[in-house]
Amino acid sequence: MKLVKRKNKILILAAALSIASCGYNSGQTMTKEEADLINGSPDIMRILTMDNDADLAVLRKGSVNFSAEDLGTPEYAALARKLVTTLESTDGGVGLAAPQVGINRRVVAVQRVDKEGEPIEVYANISIEEKRGEPEAGPEGCLSVPDRRGDVMRYRDITIRYTDVGSDNPGQPREVREDVSGFAAVIFQHEVDHLEGVLFIDK
Repeated sequence: MKLVKRKNKILILAAALSIASCGYNSGQTMTKEEADLINGSPDIMRILTMDNDADLAVLRKGSVNFSAEDLGTPEYAALARKLVTTLESTDGGVGLAAPQVGINRRVVAVQRVDKEGEPIEVYANISIEEKRGEPEAGPEGCLSVPDRRGDVMRYRDITIRYTDVGSDNPGQPREVREDVSGFAAVIFQHEVDHLEGVLFIDK
């Protein structure tokens, strides 16, 4: 009888440890598949294209937010860094969304053409909260839609909402709203479309 109880206790402890390692108790929502893809990819990740059926299925899928706990993981930090290095490696790319590298999460890297030095910045859990004025037509292309360009109607004045992972206060994510105008606003709209499974050719 004691041996059985001891075995039961061991099994319960093992199950609890297993659940904790999967992130359920810690609030993490990233899957093992996502973590493996992030950790197993080189710094310059492969960009998915609509010419490949498997790639297209990922590009057409909606993306989900990270939890606050996800944003504190090495995997998120690695993904953010690899989005930047991948975008930097492209010929003329100014934005890259996580679905374009196979991760259906709401995070994008955007070249801030409206800031001094035009830095590439990463925005987690991003959405567009408001669009102002009248949309205007402008030429667009996409790293996931090779050799195609077209005019798309976009707003030139928007408000974005995202989670700041704590550049000023590490480990303390906070929600931020920011007004963006001009071509930078166009880039954000294009990248947020990717998070909804929308390509510019749809427009």
